[in-house]
Amino acid sequence: MKLFQQLLVAPAALGLLAPVAASAAELNINGVSDYAASGEQVTSISQFSDVYPTDWAYQALSNLIERYGCVAGYPNGTYRGQRAMTRFEAAALLNACLDRVTEVTDELKRLMAEFEKELAILKGRVDGLEARVGELEATQFSTTTKLKGKTTFVIGANSFGGDATVVGQYGISTKSDSSPFSPFFGIGKNKKMAATANENLGAAVFNYDQQLELLTSFTGKDLLKARLRTGNFQNSAFGFSASTGIASPFGGTYTTASGMEAAFEEGTTGNAIIVDRLFYQFPLGSDFTVTAGGQVRQDDMLAVWPSAYPADTVLDFFTYAGAPGTYNLNLGSGAGIWWQKDAFSISANYVSSNGNTTDPTEGGIATDASSGTGTVQIAYAKDNWGLAAAYNYSSENFGNMYQGTATPLATQVGSLGNTNSVGISAWWTPENSGWVPSVSLGWGLNSTSGADGATLSGYEFDSATTQSWYVGLQWADVFLKGNAAGMAVGQQGFVTALDLSGNGTGLGSSSQAEDSLVRDGQYAWEWWYMFQVTDNISVTPAIFYLSRPLGAATQNETFNQFGGLVKTTFKF
Repeated sequence: MKLFQQLLVAPAALGLLAPVAASAAELNINGVSDYAASGEQVTSISQFSDVYPTDWAYQALSNLIERYGCVAGYPNGTYRGQRAMTRFEAAALLNACLDRVTEVTDELKRLMAEFEKELAILKGRVDGLEARVGELEATQFSTTTKLKGKTTFVIGANSFGGDATVVGQYGISTKSDSSPFSPFFGIGKNKKMAATANENLGAAVFNYDQQLELLTSFTGKDLLKARLRTGNFQNSAFGFSASTGIASPFGGTYTTASGMEAAFEEGTTGNAIIVDRLFYQFPLGSDFTVTAGGQVRQDDMLAVWPSAYPADTVLDFFTYAGAPGTYNLNLGSGAGIWWQKDAFSISANYVSSNGNTTDPTEGGIATDASSGTGTVQIAYAKDNWGLAAAYNYSSENFGNMYQGTATPLATQVGSLGNTNSVGISAWWTPENSGWVPSVSLGWGLNSTSGADGATLSGYEFDSATTQSWYVGLQWADVFLKGNAAGMAVGQQGFVTALDLSGNGTGLGSSSQAEDSLVRDGQYAWEWWYMFQVTDNISVTPAIFYLSRPLGAATQNETFNQFGGLVKTTFKF
């Protein structure tokens, strides 16, 4: 018998011979005759009436029958697996199995001869692949790190309209401000705010954002993430710091309310490379995940992002699940942990955007100047739907509160004290693409308590309540597979209640000032269609409309913004 035949049969033979304890005196010639004379080999283990799935050798016996067909039983349909095996019985079984192995081997030889050329070609290809893999391993950047990138181009323009005129001293639109002692004198008597905004932000622009991510795993389950970023949205209406040229009573001029998600946290200097992320994430046991880093964002430490909208982002506001106060995406030094089991999850994290500063009057961790946020989220997320509730505490000096996602008044009051925020979100996606869209809903409520000495328009600021909400609809595989369309409507953060005291000027009593300033509501819309050109390239034309981006500053007149753009995204 050839060596490889012996190797094939040895495990089965040893398994069957292991329980053999019979000596020559125990030999049962009649039993051997019955075993050998049973005639036909069995074809299924179910033919044995005394063999059960609970038997310890059930699977081994089943394999011998089904693969080799070399097991026979006794004439009465039994196998008698509990009975000791004689050497003659073992020899009969082994001989039957060797005959079958020989048959299989001859067939394999025939097939190998028939496909000799094809096997040689395959062997050559395998050798070539091994050589290429060896070369890649020798020259690769890292055995533990992957490089991912995303490049975003945005071409677009904005147009401002409405009949609101120059902003008065207390943030209320007026027909003119002709006093030479007014800080707004010189903007132009009866000059339309829209004209001023168009002069400053009316040109067509071409902006870009570039992100490179280094994703490192040392165990296969952990993640060290570093992201480098640069771009030039700083002076664009699609960014967050471009000036409208319209003076603000809170100092300086109003900035844009049409910032795109692609420009969020891009940095203050155009074309400068910054470290946008640097954190380490690892599992703790089977249900917990821990995240910590010197440049980590709030959502990096949440087990669930509570929205199915959008597949491709346009306005930044619609990427906060309707609650930009709660999901404020604070970025800085932080740590967090989440527990996740089945569909349930609980997340908790803390971020200090000034956590790299040792002077406690300017920063640090958990100081008055830390610009810190603490977040707790409870979520239940199935494959195509989910619910989430979150609470956030933001310290007085949190500088990113409502950045580009609220009216100027809401942004101002959010910086005047500590803020407690709650966000409730829900989402659902259809199992199959079609005319029925996915639906995402979110609502946020924020309460700010005024710090000592805080003032607003000359009045003592005691507290304020702000709210926000959105509804996002998204269709998958629109016209062509892989393409998507979406629209969203909502209200960016706006003031719904104010508590002022003292004697201010210009707006009457504190109660009159409260009544005037709480008329802060506005609406935002966006519509987009994403062409998935290839797996790595998408082109998204989009339009958006802001009904009243300055909120209470234009309560008696109109001021609006319309924008259109084409966004192209390259992923690699």
